[in-house]
Formats: sequence, structure tokens, C-alpha cells
Amino acid sequence: MFKQKFEAIENEMKNRYGEHRDPWGLEPKRVLTDLKILWPLYRYYFNVQVHGKENVKDKPYMIVSNHTGQVPIDGLLICTAFATEISPPRILRPLIERFLTSLPFLGRWSSEGGAILGDRLNCLNLLKRGETVLIFPEGVRGIAKNTKDYYKLQRFTRGFLRMALASNAEILPIAVVGAEEFFPYVLHLKRIARFLKIPAFPVSANLIPLPSPIDIYIGEPYRLPSDLSPEAPDEELEPHLALIEQKIQDLTELGLKNRRTILKRTKK
Repeated sequence: MFKQKFEAIENEMKNRYGEHRDPWGLEPKRVLTDLKILWPLYRYYFNVQVHGKENVKDKPYMIVSNHTGQVPIDGLLICTAFATEISPPRILRPLIERFLTSLPFLGRWSSEGGAILGDRLNCLNLLKRGETVLIFPEGVRGIAKNTKDYYKLQRFTRGFLRMALASNAEILPIAVVGAEEFFPYVLHLKRIARFLKIPAFPVSANLIPLPSPIDIYIGEPYRLPSDLSPEAPDEELEPHLALIEQKIQDLTELGLKNRRTILKRTKK
């Protein structure tokens, strides 16, 4: 099963990318190598389950997800899910913060794995090429939460709506549940983060993420009205922003209702 799964991914990548680096730095061989490393962690350590796979059709999407877990492991798990459990396999293009792209090792590793700097032009060009992008509209505020604020959705920015309108992309809402339990006791030292000029400075009771089982919930696609302009004033975008936030909140609440624990994992 493992061999067949990765043969399908390799064939899909050859058909789409060939064997050469794409204009944004994606390196097909590197993606395959990383997936083979991540797969045992995805399947056995984090015990990921994906719900709502029937909502994903063979077309490009703008995937919009909540952001949880203190470190962006949730993004890696979503990307692994779409590569290994969706047919045909999908290599997602996560939009990441400029801070991450500037780091010597992580910046290059991220771009070779498919991530891109999260600006409007990059996103639009990828969508026009038929790629599926992954966006966390909460930004760093989503993962940089104290324990008392776990699973409280932070206010979304509107930029992704304008990009969806400009590209006529369908929005696919997603919720990740279980990642907040990677680091169950966290305090954010915001003054130190500001002094060091970094997005966040968390202090946690554990240094290594706990093997909390992860559930990824995929909602039904949402298409913005065709008569709504990408340059529409904020007040015209607000109802759609609120609706997408609510869809992801509903998926999160469903996940919390059925949440698994470290002691209640699913055998695979």
C-alpha cells in the first residue's frame, strides 16, 4: 500500500512538474523525499484522520484553514493529507510569512517543498496555473495563542477573498483539530518577541510536540458571487468573510465534539 501510494504521487508530479524546479522553487524530488519522511509521523505518531474527502474534486482550490499548534506542523499535515489521501494526489502550495522565507535553512526547505511567499501576485499566478494554494488567514495570531485561547478562531484578514475573486477560485474551508494539544501548556512572552523582532516567543511545558491524534475536516467548497469585484469595499466582503469563518468554526466544533485523545487513538 505504501509503495503504491507513492508511485501514484510520483506519477502525478511527473505529469505536472516534470523533473525540474518550478519558477517558485518547488523541487519534485525533494517533495517526494520529504513525504516519505513525513508519512510515518503523519500516520502513526499524529494518527491523522481526514473527514470530508468527498468534497474535494479534481480541480484547483484556495484552501482556507484555521491555524493551530504553536508551530506550523498543521500545515505539513494538511499538505501530507492532500498528497497521500486525496485522488488524484495534490501537492499544495502553502502561502507563508516573509519571516520564514528569510531563515537560511527553513526558507529554502519550504520553497523546495512547494511553499511560497504569501503575496497576492504569487497566489494569483499559481491559481492561474491550476495549482491549489493553502492559506491561513489568521496568520501568526492563529498559532501564537496562550492555553486559555486554544481553538478560539482569530479574526481573518480579507486578502484571500480578493485573491479568490481575482482568480475565480473556489474556496475550500478546512479545520484542524488536535494540534493545540501538541503543547498543552503555553505562555506567550509578547514583549520578548517584540524586542527580538520575531512573530512569537512561546514558553511551553514540553519541547517536543505530544502525539496528539489529528482530525482534518474538509468542508464543502464555497464560490464567491461572480458580480463581486476584487476591488470591492471591505463592507461588501464582510458577509462572505463572516460566512467562511463560521464554516470553519462549525467544522472545528464538530471536531471538538468528536475529539480523540492520546489515549484514544485509531488503529491503522
